[in-house]
Amino acid sequence: MFERYFGFTRTPFARDLKPSDLFDWSGAKEMRSRLNYAAERKLFGVFTGNVGAGKTTIVRWFVEELPRAKYKTLYIHDSELTPRNLYWECLNQLGIKPRFYRGDAKRQLNAVLVDMAEGQGKTPVVIIDEAHLLSHQMLEEIRFLTNFRMDSYSPMSLILVGQTELLAALQRVSIRWHLPYFDLSETARYIEHNLNIAGVTTPLFTDGAIKVIHEATQGAARAIGGLACSCLLHAMSTNAKLVDDHSVKLVLENEYR
Repeated sequence: MFERYFGFTRTPFARDLKPSDLFDWSGAKEMRSRLNYAAERKLFGVFTGNVGAGKTTIVRWFVEELPRAKYKTLYIHDSELTPRNLYWECLNQLGIKPRFYRGDAKRQLNAVLVDMAEGQGKTPVVIIDEAHLLSHQMLEEIRFLTNFRMDSYSPMSLILVGQTELLAALQRVSIRWHLPYFDLSETARYIEHNLNIAGVTTPLFTDGAIKVIHEATQGAARAIGGLACSCLLHAMSTNAKLVDDHSVKLVLENEYR
């Protein structure tokens, strides 16, 4: 709809961007740096951020950049994950038929991970997303999972990604990072970047509009994208070619109340 009106070649703020097209900012760089460190050193890492901060996007970026010859990534996203399902999912992603009982599947996975690290020279990187939703039983199982050879050795990197409350649930963590929301200047650059990637290089939002968007979203990337698209739709409906602070406030009053 508004894409043709403004001359976009694709929908701005889409979630299917290639890693090379993603907006790079200080928080993303820091998180990717720590993720890489956790993978390289085979550490247990916890990465948090509030809703819409961009955690999963950065993790996808990190996974795309990992050398395939050196790392094997296992990505798990299950809000009702159980210990048995964890081992089954990891083994299935490795192309191995899991044994039925949880204890057997756990020993099977441990053996596979050790063989991958020591026999194949490849580091397994297990990523559990939305980890703040994990049950107490599941968090306890994760502690056991990281206890290889009485804490003297780990064949893998285990990375948990979730919202802020995850930090309070875990104590023995090798590396941790909390992803902040954008500040005002980052919000402005995020909007400009996404418009440019979508094929429009002329400004479509005034400084005042960007300030209102930042205040309304608190700098959350997902919310910024949604509000910006609503503002572009509103501009098209009024035959405007520029979004100002007044039109953003109208959109907020009509769509976000």
